[in-house]
This record gives sequence, structure tokens and C-alpha cells, in this order.
Amino acid sequence: MSDEGAIDTRGMVKTYGTGDSAVRALRGVDLSARFGEMVALVGPSGCGKTTFISILAGLLSRDGGSLRLAGVDPDTLDNRERTLWRRENVGFIFQQFNLVPQISVVENVAIPLLLRGMRRTEAIERSMALLERVGLKGRERNRPTALSGGQQQRVAIARSLVHGPRILVCDEPTSALDGATGQRVMELVREQGCRPDRLVVLVTHDERIFHFADRIVHMDDGLVTRVADAKSEVAALRAAVAAERPA
Repeated sequence: MSDEGAIDTRGMVKTYGTGDSAVRALRGVDLSARFGEMVALVGPSGCGKTTFISILAGLLSRDGGSLRLAGVDPDTLDNRERTLWRRENVGFIFQQFNLVPQISVVENVAIPLLLRGMRRTEAIERSMALLERVGLKGRERNRPTALSGGQQQRVAIARSLVHGPRILVCDEPTSALDGATGQRVMELVREQGCRPDRLVVLVTHDERIFHFADRIVHMDDGLVTRVADAKSEVAALRAAVAAERPA
């Protein structure tokens, strides 16, 4: 695990709306993460998890506080520079897939590579190999609408990984997957996203995948309330389950 800072945020604030209808989604989030690790964000719905990762991914702007991603403050970049930086460095697994229905599965996966100027034949070849890794060999030429929800999620995951982003942000990556497929996909995310120069930040309610993480970050009411070692957290969960079983 690298000591280089992948994410460092202090006092991050985000508010939706104004006046009496204003909602403070983030109320001063402090969090640091290093390259080489996977950080899982957990907490009740509406606690600010998705807002936080959307800011990390450049989909939302913050209202206050500081943020550095791989040593870069996105607010110091103009719109074009920010777009190019995000294209090169950030991958995002959306909960709603966000696939392009008019093109094939393999073309969807190849989009990040084509945007970076890779030759189409090479981009398609690399995308085909990754689709095989997520269990979709033989479905590469299908349109997304011909796939199940779980299969579409795997396409979205392959698309997010194909260009080797330094920071991979995931919103409920296993929500549409059965247990076995979710485990297989998380193994791939862990392998590809937790290299010494990469970081994974994921939002999840799925306790079955906690063991893939290095740290569990608990959020509530727009704040980070606790950061725990994932192994300790998983051990505590297993002990609690065992205690509830009848003797």
C-alpha cells in the first residue's frame, strides 16, 4: 500500500437548495485514503455517501472545504482540464448502469479507451478480454437491452475498469448481482483497482463484500462518524451472527 495520498478532504460541505428548504448533505467531511487500498462507505440512506463519491468523481461540485485527488485540487483546473483529468484518472461504477442502448456491449466498454485516442481494434480487443473476465463471453455483440440487470451491471463494471483508472468510485457495485457473481466481480475490482498506484472507494450496504475492503468508513447525517479496520469489522459481524444462532 502506497503512502502517497490518493484522497485528502477536510471540512467538505455540500448543500442542496437554499433558504428554509436547504438540505446539508455533507456537513464537514474529513477523510484521507492512500493508493493501494479499498475503502467502503457505509451508513443509512440519505447520510451523504452518494453525494460524497459524486464529488470525488467530479459529477458534483463542493460548496466548501478542501479536496485533493492524487495531489490535485480539481477546483484549480478549468472545465476542459477538469474533464481531461477525470477521463484519465477516474472510473465510476453507476448504480443505474448508464449504458448506451444504441451500441453493443463491447462498444460500451470500449468508450473510455476510444475517448483517450486508442485505436478501435485495440480498444475492442481489450474490452473483449475484460468482458470475458466478468463472465460475459459470447454476449459482447448484444445490445445492453438484451441483457439482464445483473449482466448490465457487469458491463458497467468492465467499462469502469478498462482504462485502469487511478481512482475507482463505485455506487453499490453488487446491488444487482447474486452472491456468487458479486464475489467474482469484487475479486476483479480488488485485483484491478487496488494496485499500488490505484484506489477504490465504494458505497455499499452489502455486508457480504466487506472483507474485500481495507477500511470501513461509517457515515451519518453528512459526517464521517467512525473509521474501522475491515478485518475487525467483519470479525465483529460474524461474531454477532454466531451469537444470534440458537445453541
